[in-house]
Amino acid sequence: MQSSQRADMHIAVLAGGFSSEREISFSSGRNAVNALQQAGFGSVDLLDPADEGFIDAMRSSSYDAAFIALHGAGGEDGMIQHVMEFLDIPYTGSDAQASVCGADKELSKILYERAGIPIAKGMSVQKGEDIDPGRVFAELGSTLFVKPAVNGSSYGVTRVADPAELSSAVDAALEYSEKALIETCLEGTEITVGVFGGENLKALPIVEICTPENAEFYDLSVKYVDPTDIHRIPARLPEDVYARAQELACRAHRALGCSGFSRSDFIVTADGPVILETNTIPGMTDTSLFPDEVRHAGMDFSDVCGQLIEMAIERHARR
Repeated sequence: MQSSQRADMHIAVLAGGFSSEREISFSSGRNAVNALQQAGFGSVDLLDPADEGFIDAMRSSSYDAAFIALHGAGGEDGMIQHVMEFLDIPYTGSDAQASVCGADKELSKILYERAGIPIAKGMSVQKGEDIDPGRVFAELGSTLFVKPAVNGSSYGVTRVADPAELSSAVDAALEYSEKALIETCLEGTEITVGVFGGENLKALPIVEICTPENAEFYDLSVKYVDPTDIHRIPARLPEDVYARAQELACRAHRALGCSGFSRSDFIVTADGPVILETNTIPGMTDTSLFPDEVRHAGMDFSDVCGQLIEMAIERHARR
């Protein structure tokens, strides 16, 4: 797409929404607005789907495309994608079906396993379901992670080493989802691998997560602070393990049916990378991982955002 075409386009950046990650989404959205303006798009508006009149605004403003910067429920679960399809507006990132698959961690694990991607041992718990902590620990190990099975980011995630604390951890996860996942706590190096592109999908440089000693894991207390000391790019991995993780991230992207971009998290164990989850709408804040990976790949973040818009328009034209 030529710069003159971009200059004539009207883009909506969708941020905020209804989820617990609303404020983080606004930060991503503002960065996306700046990036798209730098990429040469003539008119870029920031819209909040939680605002009354949002649908009317989308209909009346003749937007050429929507850049989705929503996180959590209403953004990564397929809801806003269905709305955009109803309005017949091209939108960035994965379609509704892939978004549902990525948001549901239990479903994701099934698709990962079918694609030959190593997963952590675990089980799901529905709201109202009784659990036997002793049996769970005997089956999964001495230290567990409990997290919302749908959406949630780092909200509602607890590391549990005492069976007496398992029920309260499950309750915390169920505040954000109708079901919770209980998984074996894997020992190893935590990494994240972004991917970008269409048919020529490219894995980006791997980020190693160096969790501070005073934090149990990479939770909200460290995720959105200055990343200087906790994000190491490129990750310190043997060459073959590095290549394997990048290959698995691309495989996960395709297994879920993602489009445009995604970011998959792994624990590198003694046996190799084990996937944790895939984010179908990676964060775009000043401290987010995906923009860091883009820059370390020698790519311009504003150009990547522009390409995501172009890919969205091309996909919409093929419908």
